[in-house]
Amino acid sequence: MDPNTYSSQKIDRRVILSTLWIFAMFNYLYADVFTLFFNPTLQKEATRQLEAGYVGDVQITQGFILVFAVLMETAIAMVLLSRILNYTANRWANIIAGVFHTAFVGWSLIGDTWPNLFYAFFTIIEVACTLFIVWYAWRWPNPKPKLNRVTNMKVITPTQFEAPEDLQLTDIEKPAKTRI
Repeated sequence: MDPNTYSSQKIDRRVILSTLWIFAMFNYLYADVFTLFFNPTLQKEATRQLEAGYVGDVQITQGFILVFAVLMETAIAMVLLSRILNYTANRWANIIAGVFHTAFVGWSLIGDTWPNLFYAFFTIIEVACTLFIVWYAWRWPNPKPKLNRVTNMKVITPTQFEAPEDLQLTDIEKPAKTRI
């Protein structure tokens, strides 16, 4: 296969969803790193606030840290789960986790970090990514054919029907020639 030609082969949705979660995680990571190192208010106040047990107006507790651990772990787990879950579980896990992460990133805009342009930039990217994950999972068609509930047979629409190649019309089935 020539690497310079475009491949029309479809990429499995599982791979795309898994890759999108990796993309989202890197954005979460860099937004947090930039917030810690490049936010002027945190550089001066970080030590004093952390010693007092606060980040901005939020008190740092075991529960607070647990919430962030669960948030990050869901994104980490979705990288793997997007590849191994069956269709139905995979689809719903991506929708639920995507909505959860979108809401949490939106909630994170409340507070001292919003005026930073880099944080706004990362937030836009993160929300766009997680909303795309939700949309992409929502639009994921079921790979299994629908079965007729009465006959338990595959339902075929006229556009899906393909006649076997060896099908031959016999003389009886051929339309009669008409004379004018």
